[in-house]
Amino acid sequence: MDPVLIGELLAGLMFLGVIGFLMLGFPVAFTLAGTSILFGLLGNWLGVFDMSNFSALAGRYTGYMTNEVLVAVPLFIFMGVMLERSNIAEQLLSTMGKLFGSLRGGLGISVVVVGALLAASTGVVGATVVTMGLISLPAMMRAGYDPKLACGTICASGTLGQIIPPSTVLIFMGDMIAGMHAQAQMSMGNFAPSAVSVGDLFAGAFIPGLLLVVVYIVYILFKAWTDPQSCPAIPMSAAERAGLPREIVVALVPPLLLIVAVLGSILGGVATPTEAASVGAVGATLLATLRGRLHRSIFLETVRSTAKITAMIFVILFGASVFSVVFRQMGGDDLVHEFLTGIPGGALGAMIAVMVVMFILGFILDTFEIIFIVLPITAPTLLMLGVDPIWLGVMIGVNLQTSFLTPPFGFALFYLRGVAPATVSTGMIYKGAVPFVILQIIAIAVLFVFPGLVTWLPSILY
Repeated sequence: MDPVLIGELLAGLMFLGVIGFLMLGFPVAFTLAGTSILFGLLGNWLGVFDMSNFSALAGRYTGYMTNEVLVAVPLFIFMGVMLERSNIAEQLLSTMGKLFGSLRGGLGISVVVVGALLAASTGVVGATVVTMGLISLPAMMRAGYDPKLACGTICASGTLGQIIPPSTVLIFMGDMIAGMHAQAQMSMGNFAPSAVSVGDLFAGAFIPGLLLVVVYIVYILFKAWTDPQSCPAIPMSAAERAGLPREIVVALVPPLLLIVAVLGSILGGVATPTEAASVGAVGATLLATLRGRLHRSIFLETVRSTAKITAMIFVILFGASVFSVVFRQMGGDDLVHEFLTGIPGGALGAMIAVMVVMFILGFILDTFEIIFIVLPITAPTLLMLGVDPIWLGVMIGVNLQTSFLTPPFGFALFYLRGVAPATVSTGMIYKGAVPFVILQIIAIAVLFVFPGLVTWLPSILY
């Protein structure tokens, strides 16, 4: 039998094996590495894989650990966790609730706005959904909101951290796509390829993120108009109304200035993502100190949480590196290339196929697992077919955000289920998420038809 066919067959079986073991509940990082090593041994026995290829992993790991761009990841996580643990996020939601609460649907709008602000500070979906669930769900239930609308609003708003900068997912994708884009350009004879940076991806995601915020708010206003009982107004006393301006200045302005400083410096080209992340981490700490919320226990909790989240991400990345080495050396990338280039519709058909696969994988895998496994396999072919690298990264981000919301396996639904009271059933959470999934799919379709919504801002900034 042809060794090339044997290698491609083993590569395909390895991919299916990884998915199967993950569905059985085995840890992701060890499943990726362990399954890849087993298939590498099998491939070596069959003469289609050279075990010496594993020697390249040491250099790759060192490259990850010394990559200046990836240093931004733990710093942005620290910034978000510090804002969360110091109760700044809770005060922010309380103030926004008073600001919009006198309107029908106002509390829901407040949740969306605060979700967007938290997304621009945490960049971690799980932390945002849990925080919003603990703070806003009880308030919305007391106000008489339909539990389904409340749950859907919280889950959708929490997943904005997937796409609104400084998303940690965008940082990894930006770094990965930059290298793949350069290689794709050079393979096509362009030895002076245009550079793609994390800042480009942040700029590209900015308008789609705002688009989703606007779409969510419009839907809540539509519900307030067609079904007023589902999202009633919250009366505010004269004393609360009188003290609202000061409360807005104290609770809203400082975090907003911090977010604007961090994102503005990146989008304006003043600072790199890593430099801006360090400013954000220090700024969040100072903000907590000035509020009198920074205690030794809070600081230690923040550091531990940051270390755990960062370690989880990088361990998955290391496991995915082993998978990538074995998959490529056995000809798996050639198999994927042949499959994508053979799909009718050219680049658009291939893009749709990849988006569908990622969406389905989003039911069983976390976002980082998907981008570390699927992106290195599919992105080189898509880039060689002429897909814009910035549009590719943003579309993947919005797509995986949608899978976070989709019943029955959306991770955001599980996060909310873990903190929701017993009176809120799982069925209510699922039903509440469905309208927002439909809104997400509409947004993806809009970005497909109008890619300029993604590429326009990077083109004028850089």
